[in-house]
Formats: sequence, C-alpha cells, structure tokens
Amino acid sequence: MSKEHGGLEAFFNNVWYGKSFWFVVFLPLTIVFALIASLRRVLYRNGILSSENVTVPVVVVGNIAVGGAGKTPVTLWLAQYLKSKGMNPAIISRGYGGEATSSTVIVNEQSDPALVGDEPVLLARRSGCPVFVDADRVRGATNAIENGFDVILSDDGLQHYRLQRDIEIAVVDGSRGFGNGWLLPAGPLRELVSRLATVDRVLVQQGKADDSRLADETFSDRVTNFSLVGETLLKVTDGRLLQLNELAGKSVHAVAGIAHPERFFKYLEQQGIKVLRHPLRDHARLSDTDVHFDDDLDVVVTEKDAVKCTAFAHDRLWYLPVDVVFEKGADMQWLGALHDKLQLSVTQEPA
Repeated sequence: MSKEHGGLEAFFNNVWYGKSFWFVVFLPLTIVFALIASLRRVLYRNGILSSENVTVPVVVVGNIAVGGAGKTPVTLWLAQYLKSKGMNPAIISRGYGGEATSSTVIVNEQSDPALVGDEPVLLARRSGCPVFVDADRVRGATNAIENGFDVILSDDGLQHYRLQRDIEIAVVDGSRGFGNGWLLPAGPLRELVSRLATVDRVLVQQGKADDSRLADETFSDRVTNFSLVGETLLKVTDGRLLQLNELAGKSVHAVAGIAHPERFFKYLEQQGIKVLRHPLRDHARLSDTDVHFDDDLDVVVTEKDAVKCTAFAHDRLWYLPVDVVFEKGADMQWLGALHDKLQLSVTQEPA
C-alpha cells in the first residue's frame, strides 16, 4: 500500500463509512471473525483462557472500531488527571507501526518512532510518563510495576482480555459513528456496539453523532462528549510558538498521517486557514519529501507526525498539539467515581 491515503485503506473506509455494497463480499469472513471473537470471549469468561491480574490498578482506553477516535489525547488527559491525584502512572502500548521486539522497550522523549511506534513517542513526550511498549501487554505492565509505578494506563487495549482491568474507557469517533455496523472485515467494528454497555465510560469525540446507536439505552447514561482543541502551533526545529489564528487567511500545506486526515484539515479551515491537503495513510513513515514543497508556504503537521520529522525538519515546519476539552456543562461526576474505584482497587490488591 502506498504512503498516500489511498489504496486498501481508502477502499475499506468507503466500504465501512460510505454507501458501497462491497461489504457483502466480506460477510463470510465477518461471520468467521464473529465466531472466533465470541469463542475467545467465552473462553476468557469461563477461565479456559487465563487472564492475568497485575498488582496495581489497570485503566484501559480503547475503542470498538478500527481507526482513530481520540484514544491518544484521552490517554494523555487521563495521565495528567491521575498525576494530579497523587498517583504515579505508567502507560503501556503495543507500539503499532514500530518494529516488532521480543521484550519490553521503555520509551522516552528521545526514542525512535521507527522502532517503538509514533504514538508511544508522542505519549512519552506529552505525558511526562514512561511508556512501556510490548506486544505482550501483561509483560509490559509487569515491567512498569517493577519500575515502581502504581497505576497502569493501557493505550488501545480494550480487546486484550489476557490483561485484567479495573476500569474500561471506550472512545468513539462521533463524526463517523459505527459505520455500517458490521464487524471486520465487512465493517469497521472489532466488537459489537453492545460491548459499550459493559464499559465504565463512553467518551464521544466531536459531540453527539448522528448515529442513532449512540442513544442505546444500555449505555447512553454513561456517555460524555468531548472535542480536541488546539490553539498554538509549535515549530518542530526549536519549539517556538505561533498562535494558530496568526495563519488565518493564509495558505499552508497540511500533512496528516492519521486515520482520519480530513478531520485535521477541516479543523485548520475552521480557523480561517486555506489548506493545501496532503493526506497520508495512518502511521505512515514520513520522509524529507513529505514535508518539503517548492514554495515558501508554512507546513503544518499533526503532533503524531511531528515526532517522525525531527531528522529532516525545516524552519517552516509546525505541528499542532491538541487537548481534550469536555462539552460545556457536561456531568463530570463520573470522574470522581473513577477515582474512587481506583482507590478501592488499591485497597483490594493482594499484599
């Protein structure tokens, strides 16, 4: 598949979120996927496949659909919240997009995204927390605990049932909802929408979706809406600040190697910026040619892409950090309940 946001990725996005009838071709495989996924859950539920309980509380942030929904910013926000409560969190990740390793890799601000993945490096830089990358999340969590951390944040681990968890938070892309509602590969879902009835909180990005399935009575009372907001650009070379509104009325090249590049482009346009679009596939490894153009326009990339541009950054290359902002008037009492549940988990852990 090419680096551009095309090929198989674009094809499946059209099948899952468009009006394509190609999904019918994949229904036999979806039935197989559904049977395997159901059997796996039953085996874990009945103890035939063993899940492991580590000695500190575990908070899982994930989603039930393929693609970005805002999990990484939510994980960052949760890390800061837990630190504000006197906890010492570590983040675990499987390091999607990085090279496979047979042991745990501890990620810091200087780690190579090609080795450990772009999102773990972003998480380490923004959170100030170490990120333990390991395809074996139990091993990653165990290593974090051995290094003295007292709560584990599992990034994108909702379906990793081998690691027991105390709290589950599901993040949903409110602009795209659940697509055609089918499981993989006919649709974008890893699990059925009914799975959301079993999590502690459902966080919906970009407010309430048109998708009526988000009004499901079994989990609608645990939905909180949020947005991702960024107001200040940082220069990749030296961290110099530039207010986003200073680019209003100007043209820029916008480069995005994320699951839903159009969201990034539209956000810039909402600030009055004229956007020249350069979508790349999710987790694309950027090179010099991806951020250099034959003009003197500024180039704006996502924060996830910026961590991959350090070696070839130039003086007109900026990135946009975004933060979680909850809907005005949102009931945030669930956050206190989350903290109380974590505290209870601590007191119940075996000595």
